[in-house]
Amino acid sequence: MLPGALLLGGCTGTPTAGGPPMGIEPGGQVGTSAEVDLAGVGDPYFPNYGNGGYDVAHYDLKIKFDPASGRLDGTATVRATATVPLDRFHLDLIGLDVAQATVDGAPAKVARDGDELVLTPAAHLDSGREFTTVVTYGGRPAESPERDAEHNGFYVSRSGAVAVGEPQSAASWFPVNDHPRDKARYTIEITAPKTVSALSNGVLKSRREQGDQVVWQWSVTSPMASYLATIVVGDYRITQAEHKGRPVVNAIAASVPVGEADRNLARTTEVCDFLEGYFGPYPFDAYGGIVVGDSRVDAELENQTRPIYLPGTWADGPNTSILAHELAHQWFGDSVSVDSWRDIWLNEGFATYAEWLWDEHEGGRTVQERYDRYYRDRRDRMWRVPTADPGRDGIFSSSVYERGAMTLHALRKLIGDERFFTVMRTWTAEQRDGNATTAEFVALAERVAARPLSAFLQPWLYGKTRP
Repeated sequence: MLPGALLLGGCTGTPTAGGPPMGIEPGGQVGTSAEVDLAGVGDPYFPNYGNGGYDVAHYDLKIKFDPASGRLDGTATVRATATVPLDRFHLDLIGLDVAQATVDGAPAKVARDGDELVLTPAAHLDSGREFTTVVTYGGRPAESPERDAEHNGFYVSRSGAVAVGEPQSAASWFPVNDHPRDKARYTIEITAPKTVSALSNGVLKSRREQGDQVVWQWSVTSPMASYLATIVVGDYRITQAEHKGRPVVNAIAASVPVGEADRNLARTTEVCDFLEGYFGPYPFDAYGGIVVGDSRVDAELENQTRPIYLPGTWADGPNTSILAHELAHQWFGDSVSVDSWRDIWLNEGFATYAEWLWDEHEGGRTVQERYDRYYRDRRDRMWRVPTADPGRDGIFSSSVYERGAMTLHALRKLIGDERFFTVMRTWTAEQRDGNATTAEFVALAERVAARPLSAFLQPWLYGKTRP
Protein backbone atom coordinates (compact mmCIF):
# COMPACT_ATOMS: atom_id res chain seq x y z
CA MET A 1 0.00 0.00 0.00
CA LEU A 2 1.14 3.53 -0.71
CA PRO A 3 1.00 6.18 2.05
CA GLY A 4 -2.29 7.88 2.85
CA ALA A 5 -4.33 4.74 3.51
CA LEU A 6 -7.27 4.66 5.85
CA LEU A 7 -7.49 2.15 8.66
CA LEU A 8 -10.30 -0.14 7.60
CA GLY A 9 -10.29 -1.90 10.95
CA GLY A 10 -12.59 -4.17 12.87
CA CYS A 11 -12.81 -4.61 16.64
CA THR A 12 -9.69 -3.08 18.10
CA GLY A 13 -8.24 -2.74 21.55
CA THR A 14 -5.69 -0.54 23.19
CA PRO A 15 -2.22 -1.11 21.76
CA THR A 16 0.22 -2.81 24.05
CA ALA A 17 3.54 -1.28 24.94
CA GLY A 18 6.39 -1.89 22.53
CA GLY A 19 8.22 -5.15 22.93
CA PRO A 20 11.91 -5.56 23.55
CA PRO A 21 14.22 -4.26 20.83
CA MET A 22 14.72 -6.61 17.88
CA GLY A 23 11.95 -8.99 18.83
CA ILE A 24 8.29 -9.68 19.36
CA GLU A 25 6.40 -12.53 20.89
CA PRO A 26 6.03 -15.53 18.58
CA GLY A 27 2.55 -16.34 17.33
CA GLY A 28 2.11 -19.95 18.45
CA GLN A 29 -0.98 -21.07 20.31
CA VAL A 30 -0.83 -23.49 23.21
CA GLY A 31 -3.05 -24.68 26.00
CA THR A 32 -6.82 -25.21 26.06
CA SER A 33 -9.60 -23.16 24.55
CA ALA A 34 -10.15 -21.61 27.98
CA GLU A 35 -6.55 -20.31 27.92
CA VAL A 36 -6.56 -19.10 24.29
CA ASP A 37 -8.33 -15.87 23.34
CA LEU A 38 -10.76 -17.26 20.79
CA ALA A 39 -11.81 -13.74 19.77
CA GLY A 40 -8.36 -12.52 18.73
CA VAL A 41 -4.82 -13.62 17.90
CA GLY A 42 -3.31 -11.13 20.34
CA ASP A 43 -1.73 -8.74 17.85
CA PRO A 44 0.06 -6.02 19.85
CA TYR A 45 -1.80 -3.25 18.00
CA PHE A 46 -5.06 -4.99 17.12
CA PRO A 47 -5.51 -7.70 19.78
CA ASN A 48 -9.05 -8.58 18.66
CA TYR A 49 -8.20 -9.06 14.99
CA GLY A 50 -8.43 -12.66 13.88
CA ASN A 51 -9.33 -15.57 16.11
CA GLY A 52 -7.51 -18.14 18.20
CA GLY A 53 -7.76 -21.90 18.52
CA TYR A 54 -7.56 -23.06 14.92
CA ASP A 55 -5.60 -22.74 11.69
CA VAL A 56 -7.36 -22.37 8.32
CA ALA A 57 -5.98 -24.29 5.33
CA HIS A 58 -8.50 -23.31 2.65
CA TYR A 59 -11.48 -21.05 1.95
CA ASP A 60 -13.95 -22.07 -0.75
CA LEU A 61 -16.11 -19.00 -1.35
CA LYS A 62 -19.20 -18.98 -3.55
CA ILE A 63 -20.37 -15.39 -3.90
CA LYS A 64 -23.34 -14.05 -5.80
CA PHE A 65 -23.44 -10.27 -6.19
CA ASP A 66 -26.27 -8.22 -7.68
CA PRO A 67 -25.10 -4.73 -8.70
CA ALA A 68 -28.69 -3.50 -9.04
CA SER A 69 -29.55 -4.11 -5.39
CA GLY A 70 -26.04 -4.17 -3.90
CA ARG A 71 -26.86 -7.49 -2.27
CA LEU A 72 -24.25 -10.17 -1.69
CA ASP A 73 -25.17 -13.79 -0.96
CA GLY A 74 -22.48 -16.28 -0.10
CA THR A 75 -21.56 -19.73 1.04
CA ALA A 76 -18.16 -20.05 2.72
CA THR A 77 -16.61 -23.47 3.21
CA VAL A 78 -13.71 -23.19 5.65
CA ARG A 79 -11.31 -26.11 6.12
CA ALA A 80 -9.28 -25.78 9.31
CA THR A 81 -7.42 -27.66 12.03
CA ALA A 82 -8.04 -27.14 15.73
CA THR A 83 -4.86 -26.06 17.51
CA VAL A 84 -6.43 -26.49 20.96
CA PRO A 85 -9.46 -28.46 22.18
CA LEU A 86 -12.55 -26.53 21.07
CA ASP A 87 -16.15 -26.50 22.24
CA ARG A 88 -16.72 -23.29 20.27
CA PHE A 89 -14.77 -20.99 17.97
CA HIS A 90 -15.04 -17.60 16.29
CA LEU A 91 -15.05 -16.25 12.74
CA ASP A 92 -14.92 -12.55 11.85
CA LEU A 93 -17.94 -11.29 9.90
CA ILE A 94 -19.08 -7.69 9.70
CA GLY A 95 -22.79 -6.98 9.53
CA LEU A 96 -23.98 -9.67 7.11
CA ASP A 97 -26.77 -12.01 8.20
CA VAL A 98 -26.13 -15.72 8.72
CA ALA A 99 -28.83 -18.13 7.56
CA GLN A 100 -27.19 -21.31 8.84
CA ALA A 101 -23.87 -22.94 9.69
CA THR A 102 -22.64 -26.51 9.91
CA VAL A 103 -19.47 -28.11 11.25
CA ASP A 104 -18.56 -31.43 9.63
CA GLY A 105 -22.06 -31.62 8.22
CA ALA A 106 -23.91 -31.20 11.52
CA PRO A 107 -25.82 -28.00 12.39
CA ALA A 108 -23.87 -25.61 14.61
CA LYS A 109 -25.27 -23.02 17.00
CA VAL A 110 -24.66 -19.48 15.80
CA ALA A 111 -24.36 -16.38 17.95
CA ARG A 112 -23.18 -12.84 17.20
CA ASP A 113 -20.86 -10.78 19.39
CA GLY A 114 -20.37 -7.55 17.49
CA ASP A 115 -18.23 -8.40 14.47
CA GLU A 116 -17.59 -11.91 15.82
CA LEU A 117 -19.51 -14.96 14.65
CA VAL A 118 -19.46 -17.48 17.51
CA LEU A 119 -20.03 -21.07 16.41
CA THR A 120 -20.73 -23.98 18.74
CA PRO A 121 -20.39 -27.31 16.91
CA ALA A 122 -22.56 -30.29 17.77
CA ALA A 123 -19.49 -32.24 18.91
CA HIS A 124 -16.30 -31.24 20.71
CA LEU A 125 -13.25 -30.73 18.48
CA ASP A 126 -10.03 -32.28 19.75
CA SER A 127 -6.72 -30.50 19.24
CA GLY A 128 -5.23 -31.54 15.92
CA ARG A 129 -8.58 -32.43 14.39
CA GLU A 130 -9.34 -31.22 10.88
CA PHE A 131 -12.86 -29.87 10.51
CA THR A 132 -14.97 -28.18 7.85
CA THR A 133 -17.31 -25.28 8.55
CA VAL A 134 -19.94 -24.15 6.05
CA VAL A 135 -21.62 -20.77 6.58
CA THR A 136 -24.50 -19.49 4.43
CA TYR A 137 -24.93 -15.73 4.72
CA GLY A 138 -26.00 -12.58 2.88
CA GLY A 139 -27.03 -8.94 2.91
CA ARG A 140 -25.81 -5.55 1.75
CA PRO A 141 -22.17 -5.16 2.89
CA ALA A 142 -22.37 -1.36 2.87
CA GLU A 143 -25.22 -1.44 5.40
CA SER A 144 -23.22 -2.76 8.35
CA PRO A 145 -24.61 -0.92 11.41
CA GLU A 146 -21.14 -0.72 12.96
CA ARG A 147 -19.27 0.68 9.96
CA ASP A 148 -19.02 3.84 7.91
CA ALA A 149 -20.60 2.52 4.72
CA GLU A 150 -17.92 4.14 2.56
CA HIS A 151 -15.00 2.73 4.52
CA ASN A 152 -15.85 -0.79 5.57
CA GLY A 153 -13.66 -2.66 3.09
CA PHE A 154 -16.49 -3.36 0.64
CA TYR A 155 -17.49 -0.50 -1.64
CA VAL A 156 -20.86 -0.85 -3.39
CA SER A 157 -21.81 1.39 -6.31
CA ARG A 158 -24.63 1.38 -8.86
CA SER A 159 -22.44 -0.52 -11.31
CA GLY A 160 -20.58 -2.99 -9.08
CA ALA A 161 -18.37 -3.45 -6.05
CA VAL A 162 -14.77 -3.40 -4.84
CA ALA A 163 -13.49 -5.33 -1.80
CA VAL A 164 -10.26 -3.71 -0.61
CA GLY A 165 -8.70 -2.50 2.63
CA GLU A 166 -5.78 -2.78 5.04
CA PRO A 167 -5.24 -3.90 7.78
CA GLN A 168 -8.65 -5.56 7.75
CA SER A 169 -11.27 -5.90 4.99
CA ALA A 170 -12.07 -9.57 4.34
CA ALA A 171 -14.62 -9.78 7.17
CA SER A 172 -16.78 -7.28 5.30
CA TRP A 173 -17.63 -9.92 2.67
CA PHE A 174 -17.00 -13.42 4.07
CA PRO A 175 -16.55 -15.27 7.40
CA VAL A 176 -12.81 -15.38 8.04
CA ASN A 177 -9.95 -15.59 10.50
CA ASP A 178 -9.01 -12.03 9.63
CA HIS A 179 -5.34 -11.65 10.52
CA PRO A 180 -2.21 -12.21 8.37
CA ARG A 181 -0.95 -14.81 10.83
CA ASP A 182 -3.51 -17.33 9.53
CA LYS A 183 -2.76 -17.46 5.80
CA ALA A 184 -4.72 -19.89 3.64
CA ARG A 185 -5.39 -20.92 0.06
CA TYR A 186 -8.59 -19.86 -1.68
CA THR A 187 -11.11 -20.79 -4.33
CA ILE A 188 -13.26 -17.73 -5.07
CA GLU A 189 -16.32 -18.18 -7.26
CA ILE A 190 -18.28 -15.06 -8.18
CA THR A 191 -21.67 -15.10 -9.89
CA ALA A 192 -22.71 -11.81 -11.46
CA PRO A 193 -24.78 -10.57 -14.41
CA LYS A 194 -23.43 -10.96 -17.95
CA THR A 195 -23.24 -7.19 -18.22
CA VAL A 196 -20.29 -7.00 -15.81
CA SER A 197 -16.95 -8.68 -15.15
CA ALA A 198 -16.02 -10.34 -11.86
CA LEU A 199 -12.35 -10.41 -10.90
CA SER A 200 -10.36 -11.75 -7.99
CA ASN A 201 -6.91 -13.02 -7.04
CA GLY A 202 -4.93 -15.80 -8.68
CA VAL A 203 -5.68 -17.85 -11.77
CA LEU A 204 -8.99 -17.76 -13.64
CA LYS A 205 -9.92 -21.45 -13.73
CA SER A 206 -13.25 -21.12 -15.51
CA ARG A 207 -15.88 -18.71 -16.79
CA ARG A 208 -19.25 -20.25 -17.52
CA GLU A 209 -22.61 -18.76 -18.42
CA GLN A 210 -25.80 -19.65 -16.54
CA GLY A 211 -28.73 -17.91 -18.16
CA ASP A 212 -28.26 -14.17 -17.68
CA GLN A 213 -25.48 -14.76 -15.15
CA VAL A 214 -21.78 -15.64 -15.49
CA VAL A 215 -19.84 -17.68 -12.93
CA TRP A 216 -16.16 -16.72 -12.62
CA GLN A 217 -13.93 -19.09 -10.66
CA TRP A 218 -10.54 -17.94 -9.40
CA SER A 219 -7.93 -20.10 -7.66
CA VAL A 220 -5.24 -18.92 -5.22
CA THR A 221 -2.71 -21.72 -4.83
CA SER A 222 -0.22 -19.98 -2.52
CA PRO A 223 -1.13 -19.06 1.07
CA MET A 224 -2.68 -15.59 1.23
CA ALA A 225 -3.29 -13.19 4.10
CA SER A 226 -7.00 -12.41 4.33
CA TYR A 227 -6.74 -8.63 3.80
CA LEU A 228 -5.16 -9.32 0.40
CA ALA A 229 -8.25 -11.18 -0.87
CA THR A 230 -10.43 -9.16 -3.23
CA ILE A 231 -13.42 -9.28 -5.48
CA VAL A 232 -14.09 -6.58 -8.06
CA VAL A 233 -17.36 -6.48 -10.01
CA GLY A 234 -18.20 -3.96 -12.73
CA ASP A 235 -17.64 -2.80 -16.29
CA TYR A 236 -13.95 -3.39 -17.01
CA ARG A 237 -11.81 -3.72 -20.11
CA ILE A 238 -9.73 -6.83 -19.59
CA THR A 239 -6.51 -7.89 -21.28
CA GLN A 240 -5.09 -11.40 -20.95
CA ALA A 241 -1.62 -12.63 -21.84
CA GLU A 242 1.04 -15.05 -20.65
CA HIS A 243 4.48 -14.40 -19.19
CA LYS A 244 6.98 -17.09 -18.22
CA GLY A 245 4.21 -19.66 -18.39
CA ARG A 246 1.94 -17.71 -16.03
CA PRO A 247 -1.32 -15.92 -16.92
CA VAL A 248 -1.37 -12.13 -16.92
CA VAL A 249 -4.79 -10.57 -16.29
CA ASN A 250 -5.13 -6.79 -16.23
CA ALA A 251 -8.44 -4.98 -15.84
CA ILE A 252 -9.24 -1.28 -16.07
CA ALA A 253 -12.61 0.28 -15.26
CA ALA A 254 -14.41 1.42 -18.39
CA SER A 255 -14.83 4.84 -16.76
CA VAL A 256 -11.03 5.34 -16.78
CA PRO A 257 -9.96 6.90 -20.10
CA VAL A 258 -7.97 4.67 -22.43
CA GLY A 259 -4.34 5.77 -22.37
CA GLU A 260 -1.90 6.12 -19.49
CA ALA A 261 -3.54 3.51 -17.27
CA ASP A 262 -3.36 0.95 -20.06
CA ARG A 263 0.23 1.78 -21.00
CA ASN A 264 1.50 1.77 -17.42
CA LEU A 265 -0.33 -1.36 -16.31
CA ALA A 266 1.05 -3.16 -19.38
CA ARG A 267 4.53 -2.81 -17.85
CA THR A 268 3.62 -5.04 -14.88
CA THR A 269 5.68 -8.04 -15.98
CA GLU A 270 8.63 -5.83 -16.98
CA VAL A 271 8.73 -4.42 -13.44
CA CYS A 272 8.41 -7.89 -11.92
CA ASP A 273 11.31 -9.15 -14.02
CA PHE A 274 13.44 -6.23 -12.81
CA LEU A 275 12.57 -6.94 -9.18
CA GLU A 276 13.40 -10.63 -9.61
CA GLY A 277 17.01 -9.61 -10.20
CA TYR A 278 17.19 -8.19 -6.68
CA PHE A 279 14.72 -10.28 -4.67
CA GLY A 280 14.63 -13.71 -6.29
CA PRO A 281 11.95 -15.51 -8.31
CA TYR A 282 8.46 -14.04 -8.56
CA PRO A 283 6.58 -15.96 -5.85
CA PHE A 284 3.15 -16.60 -7.41
CA ASP A 285 1.48 -18.28 -10.38
CA ALA A 286 -0.25 -15.23 -11.87
CA TYR A 287 0.41 -11.58 -12.66
CA GLY A 288 -1.86 -8.61 -13.14
CA GLY A 289 -3.51 -5.51 -11.77
CA ILE A 290 -6.89 -3.81 -11.51
CA VAL A 291 -7.62 -0.11 -11.94
CA VAL A 292 -10.93 0.44 -10.15
CA GLY A 293 -13.50 3.05 -11.04
CA ASP A 294 -14.76 3.94 -7.55
CA SER A 295 -13.33 7.26 -6.36
CA ARG A 296 -14.06 6.35 -2.71
CA VAL A 297 -11.19 3.85 -2.82
CA ASP A 298 -8.40 6.18 -1.80
CA ALA A 299 -5.23 4.06 -1.64
CA GLU A 300 -3.55 1.51 -3.86
CA LEU A 301 -3.24 -1.94 -2.31
CA GLU A 302 -1.01 -4.92 -3.08
CA ASN A 303 -3.78 -7.55 -3.36
CA GLN A 304 -2.00 -10.85 -4.00
CA THR A 305 -1.21 -11.40 -7.71
CA ARG A 306 -3.48 -8.49 -8.67
CA PRO A 307 -2.81 -5.13 -6.98
CA ILE A 308 -5.57 -2.54 -7.03
CA TYR A 309 -4.85 0.94 -8.38
CA LEU A 310 -6.97 4.10 -8.18
CA PRO A 311 -8.93 5.70 -11.02
CA GLY A 312 -6.64 8.74 -10.77
CA THR A 313 -3.34 6.85 -10.44
CA TRP A 314 -2.21 7.85 -13.94
CA ALA A 315 -4.33 10.97 -14.45
CA ASP A 316 -1.21 13.16 -14.58
CA GLY A 317 0.89 10.96 -16.84
CA PRO A 318 3.27 7.99 -16.59
CA ASN A 319 4.12 6.74 -13.11
CA THR A 320 5.68 3.31 -12.88
CA SER A 321 6.93 3.99 -9.34
CA ILE A 322 3.49 2.99 -8.11
CA LEU A 323 3.76 -0.26 -10.04
CA ALA A 324 7.17 -0.97 -8.53
CA HIS A 325 5.90 -0.35 -5.01
CA GLU A 326 2.79 -2.53 -5.21
CA LEU A 327 4.51 -5.28 -7.20
CA ALA A 328 7.41 -5.40 -4.72
CA HIS A 329 4.78 -6.24 -2.13
CA GLN A 330 4.23 -9.54 -3.91
CA TRP A 331 7.53 -10.52 -2.28
CA PHE A 332 7.33 -8.31 0.82
CA GLY A 333 3.92 -8.45 2.46
CA ASP A 334 2.20 -11.04 0.30
CA SER A 335 4.63 -13.98 0.07
CA VAL A 336 6.49 -12.95 3.26
CA SER A 337 3.74 -11.60 5.52
CA VAL A 338 3.96 -9.93 8.90
CA ASP A 339 3.36 -11.96 12.04
CA SER A 340 2.20 -8.77 13.75
CA TRP A 341 1.12 -5.37 12.40
CA ARG A 342 3.88 -3.86 14.54
CA ASP A 343 6.34 -5.19 11.93
CA ILE A 344 4.65 -3.56 8.94
CA TRP A 345 7.94 -1.92 7.95
CA LEU A 346 8.88 -5.37 6.63
CA ASN A 347 6.16 -4.72 4.04
CA GLU A 348 6.24 -1.00 3.42
CA GLY A 349 9.89 -0.13 4.01
CA PHE A 350 10.95 -2.94 1.68
CA ALA A 351 8.43 -1.95 -1.02
CA THR A 352 9.53 1.68 -0.78
CA TYR A 353 13.16 0.62 -1.22
CA ALA A 354 12.18 -1.42 -4.29
CA GLU A 355 10.45 1.67 -5.64
CA TRP A 356 13.69 3.62 -5.20
CA LEU A 357 15.66 0.92 -7.01
CA TRP A 358 13.23 1.02 -9.93
CA ASP A 359 13.28 4.82 -10.15
CA GLU A 360 17.07 4.76 -10.28
CA HIS A 361 16.86 2.14 -13.04
CA GLU A 362 14.44 4.38 -14.96
CA GLY A 363 16.86 7.32 -14.84
CA GLY A 364 15.34 9.13 -11.88
CA ARG A 365 16.99 10.02 -8.61
CA THR A 366 19.47 7.49 -7.29
CA VAL A 367 18.77 5.55 -4.12
CA GLN A 368 21.57 7.47 -2.42
CA GLU A 369 20.05 10.80 -3.46
CA ARG A 370 16.71 9.81 -1.97
CA TYR A 371 18.39 8.65 1.23
CA ASP A 372 20.35 11.92 1.51
CA ARG A 373 17.26 14.02 0.88
CA TYR A 374 15.32 12.44 3.74
CA TYR A 375 18.30 12.27 6.08
CA ARG A 376 18.97 16.01 5.79
CA ASP A 377 15.62 16.88 7.36
CA ARG A 378 16.36 16.70 11.10
CA ARG A 379 12.88 17.89 12.06
CA ASP A 380 10.87 15.30 10.16
CA ARG A 381 8.42 13.53 12.47
CA MET A 382 9.62 10.13 11.23
CA TRP A 383 12.68 10.42 13.49
CA ARG A 384 10.40 10.51 16.55
CA VAL A 385 8.42 7.39 15.59
CA PRO A 386 10.26 4.04 15.72
CA THR A 387 10.22 2.23 12.38
CA ALA A 388 9.70 -1.23 13.86
CA ASP A 389 7.23 -0.14 16.54
CA PRO A 390 5.35 2.86 15.13
CA GLY A 391 2.20 2.47 17.23
CA ARG A 392 -1.26 1.54 16.06
CA ASP A 393 -1.90 4.96 14.52
CA GLY A 394 1.51 5.04 12.84
CA ILE A 395 1.46 1.89 10.77
CA PHE A 396 1.09 3.93 7.55
CA SER A 397 3.47 6.72 8.57
CA SER A 398 6.66 7.94 6.89
CA SER A 399 8.62 6.20 9.66
CA VAL A 400 7.43 2.89 8.23
CA TYR A 401 7.84 3.80 4.55
CA GLU A 402 10.74 6.22 4.04
CA ARG A 403 12.63 5.58 7.28
CA GLY A 404 12.12 1.86 6.69
CA ALA A 405 13.69 2.18 3.25
CA MET A 406 16.50 4.27 4.69
CA THR A 407 17.16 1.56 7.28
CA LEU A 408 17.69 -0.92 4.46
CA HIS A 409 20.00 1.44 2.59
CA ALA A 410 22.02 2.11 5.73
CA LEU A 411 22.41 -1.65 6.15
CA ARG A 412 23.41 -1.97 2.49
CA LYS A 413 26.11 0.67 2.89
CA LEU A 414 27.43 -1.05 6.00
CA ILE A 415 27.66 -4.64 4.70
CA GLY A 416 28.07 -4.01 0.96
CA ASP A 417 25.90 -4.78 -2.07
CA GLU A 418 26.74 -8.46 -2.38
CA ARG A 419 25.85 -9.35 1.21
CA PHE A 420 22.86 -7.00 1.30
CA PHE A 421 21.14 -8.46 -1.74
CA THR A 422 22.02 -11.95 -0.53
CA VAL A 423 20.09 -11.05 2.62
CA MET A 424 17.11 -9.90 0.54
CA ARG A 425 17.03 -12.99 -1.67
CA THR A 426 17.56 -15.34 1.27
CA TRP A 427 14.76 -13.60 3.16
CA THR A 428 12.23 -14.13 0.37
CA ALA A 429 13.36 -17.74 -0.12
CA GLU A 430 13.43 -18.85 3.51
CA GLN A 431 10.28 -17.00 4.56
CA ARG A 432 8.26 -17.70 1.40
CA ASP A 433 4.52 -18.26 2.05
CA GLY A 434 5.04 -17.60 5.76
CA ASN A 435 5.02 -14.92 8.43
CA ALA A 436 8.07 -13.08 9.69
CA THR A 437 9.29 -10.68 12.37
CA THR A 438 11.87 -7.93 12.64
CA ALA A 439 13.94 -10.12 14.95
CA GLU A 440 14.14 -12.79 12.27
CA PHE A 441 15.28 -10.26 9.67
CA VAL A 442 18.02 -8.96 11.95
CA ALA A 443 19.16 -12.52 12.71
CA LEU A 444 19.34 -13.32 9.00
CA ALA A 445 21.32 -10.16 8.25
CA GLU A 446 23.80 -11.05 11.00
CA ARG A 447 24.13 -14.59 9.64
CA VAL A 448 24.81 -13.44 6.08
CA ALA A 449 27.11 -10.58 7.12
CA ALA A 450 28.90 -12.83 9.63
CA ARG A 451 28.96 -10.01 12.17
CA PRO A 452 26.78 -8.51 14.93
CA LEU A 453 24.36 -5.87 13.59
CA SER A 454 21.90 -5.30 16.42
CA ALA A 455 23.77 -2.31 17.85
CA PHE A 456 23.85 -0.68 14.40
CA LEU A 457 20.18 -1.37 13.59
CA GLN A 458 18.81 -0.56 17.05
CA PRO A 459 18.63 3.25 16.55
CA TRP A 460 17.28 2.84 13.01
CA LEU A 461 14.50 0.48 14.03
CA TYR A 462 13.64 1.56 17.57
CA GLY A 463 15.25 4.95 18.21
CA LYS A 464 13.28 8.20 18.54
CA THR A 465 16.00 10.49 17.22
CA ARG A 466 17.81 10.62 13.90
CA PRO A 467 20.55 7.91 13.85
